[in-house]
Amino acid sequence: MTSTPENTQPAAARLHRTLGLWNLIIIGMVIVQPVAPFGLYGIVSNKAHGHVVTAILIAMVAMLFTAIGYGKMARVYPSAGSAYTYVGQEINSAVGYVVGWSIVMSYVFNPLICTAICSYSAMGILPGVGIPFYAWVLFFAAFFTWTNLRGVETSAQMNNALCAVMMVVVVIFLAAVLRAIWGVHHDPGYFTHPFYDPSLFKPAFLFAGTSVAVLTYIGFDAISTLSEEVKDPKRNVMRATVLVCLITGFLSAIEVYAAQLIWGAKHFDIVETAFAQIGGQAGGVILFHIIIITVLVANMGSGMGSQLAAGRILYGMGRSNALPKSFFAAIEPKNRIPRNNILLIGGIALVGSALMEFFKNSLGAGAYEIGAQVLCFGTLIAFMGVNASSFVRQWRHPESSNPITRLLGLIVPTLGFLVCAFLWWNLSPASKWVGFIWMALGIAYGAVRTRGFRSELVNFDIPADEA
Repeated sequence: MTSTPENTQPAAARLHRTLGLWNLIIIGMVIVQPVAPFGLYGIVSNKAHGHVVTAILIAMVAMLFTAIGYGKMARVYPSAGSAYTYVGQEINSAVGYVVGWSIVMSYVFNPLICTAICSYSAMGILPGVGIPFYAWVLFFAAFFTWTNLRGVETSAQMNNALCAVMMVVVVIFLAAVLRAIWGVHHDPGYFTHPFYDPSLFKPAFLFAGTSVAVLTYIGFDAISTLSEEVKDPKRNVMRATVLVCLITGFLSAIEVYAAQLIWGAKHFDIVETAFAQIGGQAGGVILFHIIIITVLVANMGSGMGSQLAAGRILYGMGRSNALPKSFFAAIEPKNRIPRNNILLIGGIALVGSALMEFFKNSLGAGAYEIGAQVLCFGTLIAFMGVNASSFVRQWRHPESSNPITRLLGLIVPTLGFLVCAFLWWNLSPASKWVGFIWMALGIAYGAVRTRGFRSELVNFDIPADEA
């Protein structure tokens, strides 16, 4: 009989490489949302005095700088830790921990906010059913968690379905707009004013609109958190990240261009339902309600996708010992997912949504606005960290000996960092207070956990590629 060596132990379960390029693009599009402008349109239009298309396109160029940075760093470090790993490897483990903690904040707040928005949307769609808000919160938090517990392939399949539904609605909306304007005589400039209307254009207005339009792209970075579940991550993460930014930008520009052909630059009194109002004007009450339902579907996709990404960020931090390894780095062997992290995020979304409803009674709608900006607080810190690490990487290990190429390799992350820093600086004071409290708690815990952030206690090793 063959004896088994005493020191032989079963291999630890790991994440599984099962996602292709198309899966990554779909997941990224669902998190960002193919209908991302639907919720922001009224705010951007009011601020930019109708120049929403131009604001969307300028924001796309700004976010592409950061997308390129994510893609380049994912080539070097194909890790679930994403920005946390990039900064920890290239700059400093303590700075990497701070960036990781900030991005956890954004991914924790996104499922929370999406759970609350879905609950209110469901109540609005089914007002006569009598299901209370807290019951809807329980349903959506449980649904998001259940989907992500079934494995990344199931999550990808669900994302495919949601993305298809949203794209169908976009086509219906565009067809309704085309039908409404077809054969009608229009004044000169009707088709160009959405880009530039000399009677309303002012750089200050456009810049104010662009600062909000950037929110259209928030979430594309989640692609990099799936690096350890991607086939050929050194190529596909870069491609998917940049492509999601480009697709989102051009698709959003088409959507808002069509909307402006119907509405023009008129002011919106109720910005939350601005796109639905335009849909109603173009296609009647049926399209109005279709768009309201689509906002619900979009937030379901975003909530599930951000919970999926948050679980991977926590896994990366747990594996490197920045968080308790036994809990956060554990992989459930059957579906090969960080089950503990998924359950934790689901619980936070459930409790947080209930608390947000409680604070809404005293803060009004401002509670949701603060929550959304807190999400941006963490995300923009992570974006700055990725751009900084990309700059350092290019400085130390230039990809080309050509001086022009080397210079461009430094200019792109510098521009990305400056844009994100400016946007972060202009967040509301209330969101900054919440963000700073979160960061202070995380830094205090990290200092204790790592005995003053000693680098040898935080391990940023990247696992070898799987076959």
